[in-house]
Amino acid sequence: MTVPSDLPLSTTEPANSASPSRFDSFLSFPGRDLAFIQDGVGHYLSFYWREAEQYELCLEHLIGQPMNQVFAPVLFPQYLERVRQVIDSLVPVQFEYAFVLANRYFVFDLIVSPILMPHGTATTIVVTGQFMYGASREQALDVARVAIHPRAHLPREQQTTPQKRLTQVIWDIRRSLDLETIWQKTVDGLGEALRLSRCFVCPYQPDDTTLKVVAEYRQPPLKSLLDAEVCLDDAPYLKQALDTLRPIASDSIETDPDEPPISVLVIVTTYKDQPNGLIVLHQLDRSRLWNDIEIDLLMEIADQVGTGVAYSTLLEETRSLASELQQANENLVQQHRELEEARQQAEAASRRKSEFLANTSHELRTPLNGMIGFLKLIIDGMADDPEEQKQFIEEAHHSAIHLLNIINDILDIAKIEAGKMQLELNPIRLDDLLTAVENFTRPQAQQKNLAFEIRIPATRDEVILYGNYQRLLQVMLNLVSNAIKFTHEGEIIITAEILPKTAIDQDEEKPGMVKISVADTGIGVSLEKQDKLFQSFSQIDGSRTRQYGGTGLGLAISQKLVETMGGVVNFFSMGEGLGSTVTFTVPLFQDPVIITSPVAGSDDLLL
Repeated sequence: MTVPSDLPLSTTEPANSASPSRFDSFLSFPGRDLAFIQDGVGHYLSFYWREAEQYELCLEHLIGQPMNQVFAPVLFPQYLERVRQVIDSLVPVQFEYAFVLANRYFVFDLIVSPILMPHGTATTIVVTGQFMYGASREQALDVARVAIHPRAHLPREQQTTPQKRLTQVIWDIRRSLDLETIWQKTVDGLGEALRLSRCFVCPYQPDDTTLKVVAEYRQPPLKSLLDAEVCLDDAPYLKQALDTLRPIASDSIETDPDEPPISVLVIVTTYKDQPNGLIVLHQLDRSRLWNDIEIDLLMEIADQVGTGVAYSTLLEETRSLASELQQANENLVQQHRELEEARQQAEAASRRKSEFLANTSHELRTPLNGMIGFLKLIIDGMADDPEEQKQFIEEAHHSAIHLLNIINDILDIAKIEAGKMQLELNPIRLDDLLTAVENFTRPQAQQKNLAFEIRIPATRDEVILYGNYQRLLQVMLNLVSNAIKFTHEGEIIITAEILPKTAIDQDEEKPGMVKISVADTGIGVSLEKQDKLFQSFSQIDGSRTRQYGGTGLGLAISQKLVETMGGVVNFFSMGEGLGSTVTFTVPLFQDPVIITSPVAGSDDLLL
């Protein structure tokens, strides 16, 4: 149960106890003239009583103080135990209890409700009370004992009498605000006390035309009516009770073709003069005449049930609202986390772009300065002979090609991020692709004394890929150049493997995939940094890899190009200094015939 917004949880300054404005939400219930909040160990946290001023009761002597010092519950330890039960079970209860102030005893009808926190627990309760009567000390103690152990106060020899049993039903209803408990205790208590053939309860809402039986007491061999629906048009005596709000009794009513006529009494449960349910009593074996005492007790029980239903409905609505508010709060927290994560990602991307621009400016100036320098030497006639002039021109050309590659990378990533990269896909011979890669990269490997090997699958016919030749060559050159750049000794191995599983690319079925791997024995990548490899404008460690140069766009561009052609790129490394392997897949154009048992020594190697 949540606390109304106008109810203070603590009071640090004096308040006018005669003013009920702080507790209007509680006092809107008829007869509510006591309201306070307390914790589980027995301290008043907030307090209001209509008669506080009359008895010179000052809030300064109450707020934050133990309850047993001034306005104290009788049998204080037992009262606290009852409060702790409410806090633990999170279920409100209703009972009469006595308080003592300056040797005067006051009996109140209390409703004790837990104050639910956002995490679904409670440490405090809110109590509202209706003043019943002043009492002697002995009467107050009796009321307190009944509230804590209600059955123990009833003399054993009188517990089975109808009047006492009906009184017990009232007590049971007051002790709970759980709807199912109220309904079931009502029908069980009435059925046993009045020795009825059947008793059932139907909730009612305005404009209902059918009622559902939600709780039932019955004697065999009567059939169960639980969950049955009753049409008001077929039961005019029920409609009459709802219209008049008065008990309706009738003899010889047929409710079932298989049962004899029965005597019926219908009692309406109400709250604020509005019906919210029906209690229906059936007597099968005889005509039943209801005396005034029974009718009065039944009316009182109906009032208690009606009030309990109203309070329970309010509690459920409050719990539902609290649950919705908690869910909304959790959603807001989740949205905040997502926004914070998005902000951090945006800041990280901005930092990466700034670092990229700083690195790229160096990468662009280096070949450009080389071109300018060598051309300046030629213009100034610094070449000693034609051979040296040719060498200067070749170095300038090499720098120009390097500059062109950097610019192409920047333009490619810009197209990819703008979603404007479009590729024309055609059949490609795997041998042609690998031969071109070998021609470009084997000299680089030989310059660093690295072993270089290309392994292709053994097939009876050519392996035909389906992709864009220039872009696949760009991907291969990126991956192999990186492998050579980051490997100081060892080997570079390129492997092609047929994956015969059928693949779907752009709604077209392909006979399989080719997986191409580029493995090296180079510097490797630590496990925690591998997730940065395919981020645009990112390098694993700028301070370490700066010596190798590059813009950090190669792997990101390669991944986007391969994905555009229907493939997937993966990176594997066991850690720093342990080498690395990059694989990517390309769809097959046609299914080649694979040689499953090649003759020894017949592996097709491009060395």
